[in-house]
Amino acid sequence: MNAEEVKTIIESQLQGSEVITGGEGCSFEVTVINEQFTGLMPVKKQQLVYQCLNEYIADGTIHALTIKTYTPEQWKKLQG
Repeated sequence: MNAEEVKTIIESQLQGSEVITGGEGCSFEVTVINEQFTGLMPVKKQQLVYQCLNEYIADGTIHALTIKTYTPEQWKKLQG
C-alpha cells in the first residue's frame, strides 16, 4: 500500500474530506480536514478516520498510523 491509496480510501469513505498523506510501506501519517469534525471530541474524529482503514490495520497492511484531524476553520487558522 502507498500513501496515495490511503488517501483515496479515506476520501471515498469520509465524504467531503481533504486528505494529506505521507509515509510508505506499512507506516503512514494522515491529516484529514472535514466539516464533519465540527463539535466532535478528538477521539471521535480519530475513530471516524480509523473506521475507513480498519480492515487494513487488522490484516497488517497498515502497521502504524498517525492521524491529525481538523475542521476547515481550524485548518485555515493553522495555515495562517
